[in-house]
Parts: sequence; structure tokens; C-alpha cells
Amino acid sequence: MSEGLFGIHGMALALRAQRMGVLTSNIANAGTPGYKAKDIDFAAALKARTEGKSEASAIGGATLYRVPVMPSLDGNTVEISTEQTAFADNAVGYSATLSFIRGRVETITRAIKGE
Repeated sequence: MSEGLFGIHGMALALRAQRMGVLTSNIANAGTPGYKAKDIDFAAALKARTEGKSEASAIGGATLYRVPVMPSLDGNTVEISTEQTAFADNAVGYSATLSFIRGRVETITRAIKGE
């Protein structure tokens, strides 16, 4: 039912939340020797979800290791500026998607109340 009400936006919100977790993990492990930064290719994951793949399968297929611009000597590939930029970009997309869903819920609520 939620797919019919929210369309692609429900899937997008779930994927953006998963990506937020991956980016947060990267930032939290910036000082961990040997940690390899990952990211989810949002467009690829969303495409896989719209083609009928499960969320886990779509995320698994779209999760990639980051290639650092300047590798560190301890093998850690987290670059804070890259992670912060990706986090901010994802947060804006998450917020926009959530606003759309909120608007849709408000429209449905008004329709039910007969306003």
C-alpha cells in the first residue's frame, strides 16, 4: 500500500537512511588504521529497487569502496572532507524526500477529513 501512496519516495527514503549510516560509519572510523571507506551509489541502488530487487540486494550491489585522493600511510581511506560533502548532500536529499512524503500524508489526511 505504501508503494502506491508514496511511489518511489518510500524506497528513496529507506535507501538514503542506509547511505547515511554508511557515511556516518566512515566518519566515525576516520582514525582507524586500515579502515576502508564505503559509499552507496544511490542512483544504482534506487534503480535496482525499482526493478524489483530487495533492499538488501540493491544496497549490496551498489555499495562500493571509495578510492582516496590522497591515501594515508596506515591504509585508512577515509577523507573527512569527502565524507562530510557526501553526508551533507545525502542529508539534503533525505530532507527533500521526507518533505514530499509529509506533504502527501497531509493531502491524504485532508481528503479523509473532507477538507
